[in-house]
Amino acid sequence: MSFGKMKEFIDIILPTKSTDSEGFSVNHDEILASLRAYKEERHGSARWANMASFSDATVLFKFRKIPDLEITTKMVIVCSSGRYNVISVENVKGKNMYVEVYSKEVKPSG
Repeated sequence: MSFGKMKEFIDIILPTKSTDSEGFSVNHDEILASLRAYKEERHGSARWANMASFSDATVLFKFRKIPDLEITTKMVIVCSSGRYNVISVENVKGKNMYVEVYSKEVKPSG
């Protein structure tokens, strides 16, 4: 993955809930990292056709592994085109250099 293909600026966010002084639940977004990533939307290629187990995934993000940060399915990725829930995280070729994140776009209800 060359640096030239990583054109999308993303934020990796951990949504958290806390209660305020009156006892109401408040949602917070804690930004864990801001970085550049490669973004690939789902389309009719052979690669996406072979990933039947990721039928919910609509976007693939690839980026360099961040030291001391473990990406989990509890996290959310935010970029200029929207907000995406993390479905699956994969270490590319087991070399701990790049991470592939399969995600699904969060659409508002209504």
